[in-house]
Amino acid sequence: MRIRKFAAIDIGSNAIRLLVANVIEEDSKPPKFKKSSLVRVPIRLGQDVFTNGEITKHNAQRMINAMKSYRLLMDIHGVEDYMACATSAMREAKNGAVIAEKVSKKAGIDIQIIDGKREAQIIASTDLHDVIEKEKDYLYVDVGGGSTEFTIFSNGKIKVSRSFKIGTVRLLNEMVTPDDWKDIEKWIKRNTKDLKRLSLIGSGGNINKLYKMSGTTIGEPLSYIYLNAQYQFLQSLTYEERISELGLNPDRADVIIPATRIYLSACKWSGARKIYVPKIGLSDGIIKTLFFETSKKEKSISNIINK
Repeated sequence: MRIRKFAAIDIGSNAIRLLVANVIEEDSKPPKFKKSSLVRVPIRLGQDVFTNGEITKHNAQRMINAMKSYRLLMDIHGVEDYMACATSAMREAKNGAVIAEKVSKKAGIDIQIIDGKREAQIIASTDLHDVIEKEKDYLYVDVGGGSTEFTIFSNGKIKVSRSFKIGTVRLLNEMVTPDDWKDIEKWIKRNTKDLKRLSLIGSGGNINKLYKMSGTTIGEPLSYIYLNAQYQFLQSLTYEERISELGLNPDRADVIIPATRIYLSACKWSGARKIYVPKIGLSDGIIKTLFFETSKKEKSISNIINK
């Protein structure tokens, strides 16, 4: 048995996460991925970028400080390698590349600013074998602060993926137009019209929170009816009530409503009535991508040496 440790840093529009995971390798067995530690800091980069076009000095410094702490945590955990990916906020920020360079110099962390297509690919690489049944079809929806990634699985394989500039922070700032919603509706309807027994797979912090609040048995799906009722209930409460009565964190209490709207819309347009929540996302995909890329390089080096 060989136990390896990798880290993923997901620099999103609403928060920045560090995931440390163990990868267990055994002869003649597929690798097992086990989460070891997850740290999340609510630095809302999207609020800066989507309203002003760039990240403020204040949040840039907060980000640098977070990265310094993540560098120390990775050293303490003894990770073998890491990958840091920045999504919509950083890729749309005028000063995104400049801040990425500062983070590299001051925190020793190299950031990859990935496009929507690459983000969707990484998310789609997450381990869904416990959820996906080959005879069924699924619409995977990963809701972020600045963008939402949609992936359709049919016959156990990826049929198509697409990233749209619609996310919780954009919705809060009223930066999503009716035409943006129509584009998503057309894409979902076009790509799911011939699929039967389709279910939704929800990914992201908000759907994970909704799932936890529901008290649903782990592995069982949420129903569209429940999610819609919860949406109405959340809207009936003030921001302060969502914090005091439901125990939501301040940076969750506002974005949970637009996130729920996106999931409900995806259900409506695809015809899905069940929502599975496997609690995986971009960070998990980064770990898996990093592991397989590292393993591929090792095999190439080994082949060269053996020659």
